[in-house]
Amino acid sequence: MSIRVQQLTKQYDSGQRAVNGISFSVEPGQIVGFLGPNGAGKSTTMKVATGYLPPTEGTVLVNGFDVRTAPMDVRRSVGYLPEHNPLYLDLYVKEYLRFSGELHGLRGEGLTREITQVIERVGLGQEQHKRIGQLSKGYRQRVGLGQALLHNPPVLILDEPTTGLDPNQLSEIRQVIREVGRDKTVLFSTHIMQEVEALCDRVVIISGGELVADSPLTELRAQAEGGLTVVAEFETDLADAEALQQIPGVQTVERIAPGQYRMTADSGTDLRASVFRLAADRGLTLVGLRQQASNLEGIFRELTQK
Repeated sequence: MSIRVQQLTKQYDSGQRAVNGISFSVEPGQIVGFLGPNGAGKSTTMKVATGYLPPTEGTVLVNGFDVRTAPMDVRRSVGYLPEHNPLYLDLYVKEYLRFSGELHGLRGEGLTREITQVIERVGLGQEQHKRIGQLSKGYRQRVGLGQALLHNPPVLILDEPTTGLDPNQLSEIRQVIREVGRDKTVLFSTHIMQEVEALCDRVVIISGGELVADSPLTELRAQAEGGLTVVAEFETDLADAEALQQIPGVQTVERIAPGQYRMTADSGTDLRASVFRLAADRGLTLVGLRQQASNLEGIFRELTQK
């Protein structure tokens, strides 16, 4: 009932290496956020884990089954909502869910019972007799989530599951994911940090196909709370911005606007006095200096820009 990714590499025929030797695992009862900028390799990894794409190298086990040698067992074990939710727009909601259930081998009263339960769970009660093409984007997402849950799989892989939902719908779907995550393995990708904070036990971050972080959310929060950022604004651009990088305790320096520089520091390090002395020693006009506590978005940006 787990996901185990070991040294996974996926290279397309074009030569593009979308994923490069990443390893991580998701245990039963865990909800893990899978993060990364666009093009980082998240969707590719998820497609390999569902058996949709074969790996180039490495091993992926889902619920104990290898995606190479037991692809049908993997597919039976997984509920999958892809990034671009593929739906038959001419079908009615209940008709589509019945079709999806039959593909998973459900029949008769058992299928009818599962359809009724999943419609209630994802909040499709008022929409169940409509054609999918008549639904808003948010309700179409609910239909996609419903088909992923319909056969009661032990593993859920959700690629951007809250796309297109309004704030009320977001709260409802988060509650659904939180509930099913109690006894399932859940891996979901998102760009929304509030989603991560509301749902996740752990976060896996990839960038450029490489794993850059794999830690409990509590540790990531501690890193965000401990890290400090200083924004220094000078009257003009610095001729030698490298001087900022030489200040003790500085990790990174980023020019964010003409004359403005964002510096990240080691945990507990206050750079303001050092920046002020640098400006005084070099005869620079310092017109602004402020310190910011890093948040999760800042940590994400830092990790994915390295």
